[in-house]
Amino acid sequence: MFSRRHPYLFFMLVFVAIVSFAIVTINVLLLIGNKKTDYSGYNTGGEKVGVIELVGIISESKTILEKIKRFRNDKSVKAIVLRIDSPGGSVGPSQEIFREIRKTIKKKKVIASMGSVAASGGYYVAAAADGIIANPGTITGSIGVIMGFTNYQKILEKVGLVPVVVKSCEYKDIGSPVREMSEKEAEILQNLADGIHNQFVNAIARGRNIEKNKVASFADGRIFSGQEAKELGLVDRLGNLEDAVEWAGRMAGIKGEVSSVYIKDKKFSLIKYIAESSIKKLVYRITYPSLSAEYIYLPEKQQ
Repeated sequence: MFSRRHPYLFFMLVFVAIVSFAIVTINVLLLIGNKKTDYSGYNTGGEKVGVIELVGIISESKTILEKIKRFRNDKSVKAIVLRIDSPGGSVGPSQEIFREIRKTIKKKKVIASMGSVAASGGYYVAAAADGIIANPGTITGSIGVIMGFTNYQKILEKVGLVPVVVKSCEYKDIGSPVREMSEKEAEILQNLADGIHNQFVNAIARGRNIEKNKVASFADGRIFSGQEAKELGLVDRLGNLEDAVEWAGRMAGIKGEVSSVYIKDKKFSLIKYIAESSIKKLVYRITYPSLSAEYIYLPEKQQ
């Protein structure tokens, strides 16, 4: 057989074939991934309600902001429904989405529809809308800020590694994972968390038109069902996604049947997936641990 007579040549041919196939496949995926997005839905013609899905942990805002802007500038889209299934996430992206929604409600009606969970940053985003609708059992609330990091000091001591840090000022490495935190540093971080928490309370009070003192009375990290949230004034109605679409359409003045459309996500791109995947972010966070403040609901931790 050829493979036995010329093993090295056979190996080279197989290697070249595999590399060629990989290059062709990647290029095809890139071409597919670069196609422009389009609408999909029950009826993409005439007046409609645009639906944007916010699913999972909020770690970035770019994708959601682009979709909000597109629907806001499309004259055929009369209203927007933001469908939220999220326990929250990073403070910055949550605040950016909140701001974009507040800008949008000046031009079009925006309704927030809560799925299984819309807690912490997920609720923060919802509070910017003209109205909020939730299921009776939706997990929401968890109004609070959590900050944390993993301390590797004991592990480093066991393996004999000694971290060396050169800094220009006392608190430059605050939250360092390789040493104990001082009382003064803990105080600084507590003040920071309290300040960001106050921003959360102010945003809800403004977005929901509720007195700040009332919001503060239950903004202690506790979670609520959709039914309880409605009784507190955090939610306007109980219902599902279709109810939200219908509500948004009627608020926008659509007569007759209200149709919904989505913006199709770009096709799968292998390169983009690797570059932006949660796996990469997770490895980065483990390799380069950093302190962060988050509006996020973590059932396993007290908030």
